Amino acid sequence: MVSILSRLFGSRGGESGSGKAVPAEEHDGFRITPEPQRDGPSWRIAARIEKEVGGETRTHRMIRADTLQNEEAAAAASVAKARALVDEQGESIFRS
Repeated sequence: MVSILSRLFGSRGGESGSGKAVPAEEHDGFRITPEPQRDGPSWRIAARIEKEVGGETRTHRMIRADTLQNEEAAAAASVAKARALVDEQGESIFRS
C-alpha cells in the first residue's frame, strides 16, 4: 500500500512511459493523453485529461490500479478508461 501511495505522490516509484510520443485524443471537448506508468514488469493505466474551462486549461491526472503486460495495451486501455470517466463525470472531474 505504501509503495502505491509513494508512486502516486511522486516519491520513488512508477516510472512513466518509455518516452514514445503518444498523440493526445479529443473526446467530447476533452483532450486525453495516455501516460501509462511502468510498474515492475507491467504497465499501469494512467492518463492526463485536459479541457479549457473559463479561459484556463484544467487538468486531471487519472491513475488506475489496473496493469497490463505491454505499454501499447496500457496506452489503449488508458484512453478507454479516460473516455469512460469523461462520459460519467464530465467537467466535475476538475472539482477538488
